[in-house]
Amino acid sequence: MRYILLILSILVGALANAQEKFNRTDIVDLALIYHGGVHRAQYKWDKELFDPYVSYTNKQNKEKWLYDGFLFLEFKDGKGRNYAPGYDKLNARKSEWIWLLDRHFEKSTAFNALNDLIAEKKKAIGSPSFKKHKIVMGLPSAIHKQTDWGELNGKSLDFNVKEDRLAAIKWYIDEFMSRFENEKLKNLQFSGFYWVDEDDRDGKGITNEVGDYVRSKGLKFYWIPYWNASGNTKWREMGFDFAWQQPNHFFNAKIPDTRLQEACDLANNAQMGMEMEFDESALANAKDSKRNRFIAYVDAFKRNGVFDQSSIAYYQGSAAFYKLIKSEDSRDKELYHMLADLISKRKEKKEYKRLKSK
Repeated sequence: MRYILLILSILVGALANAQEKFNRTDIVDLALIYHGGVHRAQYKWDKELFDPYVSYTNKQNKEKWLYDGFLFLEFKDGKGRNYAPGYDKLNARKSEWIWLLDRHFEKSTAFNALNDLIAEKKKAIGSPSFKKHKIVMGLPSAIHKQTDWGELNGKSLDFNVKEDRLAAIKWYIDEFMSRFENEKLKNLQFSGFYWVDEDDRDGKGITNEVGDYVRSKGLKFYWIPYWNASGNTKWREMGFDFAWQQPNHFFNAKIPDTRLQEACDLANNAQMGMEMEFDESALANAKDSKRNRFIAYVDAFKRNGVFDQSSIAYYQGSAAFYKLIKSEDSRDKELYHMLADLISKRKEKKEYKRLKSK
């Protein structure tokens, strides 16, 4: 009997250890930052805009660290070219890929602004328990059948050819990494690349090779598929190191709150993280305000232990998280504090170590 109990104890321990790694990555809270396209001109990602994402002053007037990860991504340049299929009339070429790189490395915005702000915050708060803020970069899609992308090493690439698609993506990875390293951003750690296309239709046959190339650089490959996207639960088979599931509940008032439970169940079964979703329609005075749907996410995540055990990615439109705290309406500030308090507590040293994977 004693031996049976010992075996059962070992099995329970093994199961607990396996469960401990579910829904985890080394990024606990990942803020989605849409940056680059000229259609986003009203949102300049400088230190002032980043401020309420980097730290949070709670109601006891104590400043704490917030998001430990930032995903920079863009779907289109705002001038007629897209970086993922279906977002504009024409596909981005090599020249637009370079233009996007230039936008990310401007001195007063994006990476440089975030790095400088963190340096200032460290003097006030002290170093975060997670040491460095992690950066994930969206990869432009080498869109299948595109033939006008441009040349590499004197060869005109044809995206009907798998090898040409991979060549373009590898070139972008190398170019981005070279630029990032040259910036010497001491407060940022580059963690990996993100596949911008949110289903597997255009990426079939190349995501595994892209993932292998990313991992060969000592980095990770990430994905956030939409609800019921083709391939969503097969993220490992597609070559990704981690994926978050979009519930796609917030935006459509006709979708019942039961969707959030379904999404939590799916993510847990597929060992995925979850995406928190809201935009400026969460503001109390917005036309057709969806404030109650924001709260429904928080309630569902609490009920399902998402804040206790899962990595979370945060879609917030253009800069809705900023708009909540800057609003003069106390109801909006309430939502900011509701979410920021949960995020900040996840950064406490013991909690952070428990949440992240080993």
